[in-house]
Amino acid sequence: MKKIALEEHFTRPELSPYMQYAGAAERSAAFARFQERLLDLGEMRLEAMDKAGIETAVLSVATPGVQAEPDANVAIKRARIENDFLARVITKHPKRFAGFAHLPLQDAAAAADELSRCVEQLEFKGAMVNGHTNGRYLDDRGYDPFWERVEALGVPVYLHPRDPFDAPHMFAGHRELLGATWAWTVETATHALRLVFAGVFDRHPKARLILGHMGETLPYLLWRLDSRSRAQADDEAAGRAPSEIIRDAILVTTTGVCSHASLACALAALGEDSVMFSVDYPFEDCDVAAEFIESAPISDAARAKICHGTARRLLRL
Repeated sequence: MKKIALEEHFTRPELSPYMQYAGAAERSAAFARFQERLLDLGEMRLEAMDKAGIETAVLSVATPGVQAEPDANVAIKRARIENDFLARVITKHPKRFAGFAHLPLQDAAAAADELSRCVEQLEFKGAMVNGHTNGRYLDDRGYDPFWERVEALGVPVYLHPRDPFDAPHMFAGHRELLGATWAWTVETATHALRLVFAGVFDRHPKARLILGHMGETLPYLLWRLDSRSRAQADDEAAGRAPSEIIRDAILVTTTGVCSHASLACALAALGEDSVMFSVDYPFEDCDVAAEFIESAPISDAARAKICHGTARRLLRL
């Protein structure tokens, strides 16, 4: 079955100063084996896509990119350069590649303007946000102009992990818990919940967020989120339940979680219109991801939605 993949990464040597901030657990020698594939935007990547039946890959800058830049003016210039570079890559393979904008979220207005440029001029399909921006999260009211632009453009924001801003004591002495193994999940799920509980999706009801890695554990926890938030609320009648907001505003991808049990949970919790296929290339294998979704014990109609139908609709491909 043809597939669209939404969390497919690349980098460039020019971005190497920012990679030192990324994934402590991936800073080992093992990370080097991904470098060649991250840098490749041609034959190697296309061959992997062809073998897995991936029709289109939506490309994005690997975490954290310019969001780790302390100087907002530098970040604004650098993001524009990276987006223009990606646009040129897509021009060479317009039927195989699409793009998510890389944004200088140090400045909310500049990020909104760059998103507009990327969507309206470069025909990108949304934005990939690599977690917090120097400790600032997207629930900050200063980002309201950015969310207004997201709504106006009608494109999704894909929230991708990065290292926590600080070093929580709970990880001390357990390096194996850092990065994509666990710390990134905690960081990204918490970031998403900040948006839910801060009312971002009430103020901006047309905004849509995408979470990778089968929803960063949130589909599994919807009942408990509702129960404990009601228990702590001053007024039980105030506001929508977290599960309602999540089901309404958040979609998830299968990226990096090739488990039929996890897929069944996401489908049961969110519905088959809110789950989309992805790989997490090059950190995961395209063939493994393809075999996983092709062999999943689901209907062909659900498989078609997950593999390409929902992404085609959401991203207007």
